[in-house]
Amino acid sequence: MTQEELKAVAVAKSVDARGTACPGPLLEAKKAIGGVAAGDVMEVLSADEGTKVDIPKWCTKQGHEFLGTVEENGYFKIYLRKK
Repeated sequence: MTQEELKAVAVAKSVDARGTACPGPLLEAKKAIGGVAAGDVMEVLSADEGTKVDIPKWCTKQGHEFLGTVEENGYFKIYLRKK
């Protein structure tokens, strides 16, 4: 997805993990995904660079669809669709 498409996507759940370091954002995502319906989109907010690698790998292992990352001022938003 393009940056514009990601910014416009309807998010069912947002996980704010900006105050945690690796592996905190991934652990927060793992806890939160249970509250997301299949087919819905979850975003993870993180300031930890490792999250940009960890979340896509986790999505692949779990069968979720990694949609992309949007860089913001001092943090980034990572989008995935639950399968």
